[in-house]
Amino acid sequence: MSTATAPLTGSPASPVPSLTSVFVRLKLSLLRNGLRQSGGRTAAYILSIVFGFLFAAAIVLAFVLMRGNADADSVAVLLTGVIALSWTVMPLFIPSGDETLDPSRLVMLPLRPRPLVRALLVASLVGVGPALTLFLALGAALSLAHGAAGVAAAVLAVPLTAVTCVALSRAVAAANVRLLTSRKGRDLALLSGLVIAVGMQLVNFGAQRLGRTGGLESLEPATAVVGWLPPAAAIGAVDSASQGDYAVAAVRLLLTAATLVALLYWWQRSLVRLMVEPDGSTIGAASGAGAREKSGTGRLARLLPGGRTGAVMERSLRYVWRDPKTKASWVTSLAIGLIVPLFNAFQGSGSIYFACFASGMLGMLMYNQFGQDSSAFWMVAQTISTSADAYAELRSRALALLSITLPYTVLVTAITAGVLDDWSRLPEALGLALGLLGAMVATGAVTSASFPYSIPQDSGYKNVAPGQGGLAWISIMGGMIVASLLCSPLIGATIYLHVSDQSSLLWLVLPAGTLYGALLLLAGLKLAAPRTARRLPEILTAVSKG
Repeated sequence: MSTATAPLTGSPASPVPSLTSVFVRLKLSLLRNGLRQSGGRTAAYILSIVFGFLFAAAIVLAFVLMRGNADADSVAVLLTGVIALSWTVMPLFIPSGDETLDPSRLVMLPLRPRPLVRALLVASLVGVGPALTLFLALGAALSLAHGAAGVAAAVLAVPLTAVTCVALSRAVAAANVRLLTSRKGRDLALLSGLVIAVGMQLVNFGAQRLGRTGGLESLEPATAVVGWLPPAAAIGAVDSASQGDYAVAAVRLLLTAATLVALLYWWQRSLVRLMVEPDGSTIGAASGAGAREKSGTGRLARLLPGGRTGAVMERSLRYVWRDPKTKASWVTSLAIGLIVPLFNAFQGSGSIYFACFASGMLGMLMYNQFGQDSSAFWMVAQTISTSADAYAELRSRALALLSITLPYTVLVTAITAGVLDDWSRLPEALGLALGLLGAMVATGAVTSASFPYSIPQDSGYKNVAPGQGGLAWISIMGGMIVASLLCSPLIGATIYLHVSDQSSLLWLVLPAGTLYGALLLLAGLKLAAPRTARRLPEILTAVSKG
């Protein structure tokens, strides 16, 4: 008996690991396991890291070269403000995130709010995004730090800026997680996407106006305001300390620190509400479901062809209307595709060729077709056994997309020509737009088969599963680059007709672009079909991850 009880009475208890270390190891394990699933995913993630840090190194070098410039403070402070704004809104709509940052997964665990916030914050700092933010803040501080006081302020400002950006992002996400995970709430998120689209254009127009003024002096009023808004206030403190305004520097640093504390408190309160209050966002949702299903049943099917083609087209079009994330992507693409050419036209600096932006945005909707089905793709996979089946599936999805994007591209091009009163260039611009649309849909079909990734359905602020973020970016950026190269012959022919003074033949760009885009589309489908049939198990595993 004594031998049996000795370990219980004499052996010291093993130390309990801290919650912070558990979450950090959990995040690293999720990332490592996600990368182990395929070599292509690992390569894509490594490439995204390499390109990201090359970009960060270029920005830091540019900041270092700006040391001593009279406008360095304006660039540093305003860029920090833009980064903070991006951290606030972009994680809700751009592929990012992981399970360790999703508070809805923690509601059943016996965790106290304060240690949980600390653990989530530290885990959030592990990743490419926070590292890039840290480098950008370092570059901004290096461009402004002069003297011992400036360096001391920079030592405090750089980590404070990075931590505040991450805390701001996670506090906003936690406060809105139930809104974004409910169906009605995710529909409301469409408004945020439109706000972002309009905001991007306002920034673009501001940059154009700045270029016309010929200097950065016009940014000083904006710098004076943003310099007091955390976390940009921390970078502004470096400039104040370098100029000898120690009191102003201290106030700006304290303001940023106080904002960080307030964000952490807001985050903690959001976690408490999430864990103790019931979710009533879906109450009454089932009462009207039957009526909604009965209304409109069969109306769409009567407009589509029969057989498998019509069935797949109907399924894809219903996803556009019913799935919140698919609807958000469509609304944002349609809005930006119209806003960019029209806003530039109204500014007087536009060109009818800006209508091709609509083709690019709408063509991106063909990317990751199978990931949009998520775990439901296994039902589609049951119907694909040969390359012919895969071709029919991809062709039907492309036809569903073109049923909206093709007339919309024509409409945007015509409206842009009307606003600019440049009807003579409408045929060539429309030909280029249709050629680009065909190239984007073609590369979208190929990347859907080659680089599939999951779109989690249980989180409103994640659009890609852990470990697949780099794969998603490489898929999209690689496809866009290839589509641009495929359109180069058409673009080259148009330029040649202009420089050779053969304007009377420019109308031929319209039929040539239409035919070229159709041929690219057929070639893309033919190339993607056998790859889809051959890699079906891998595709099913990848898209079912979320």
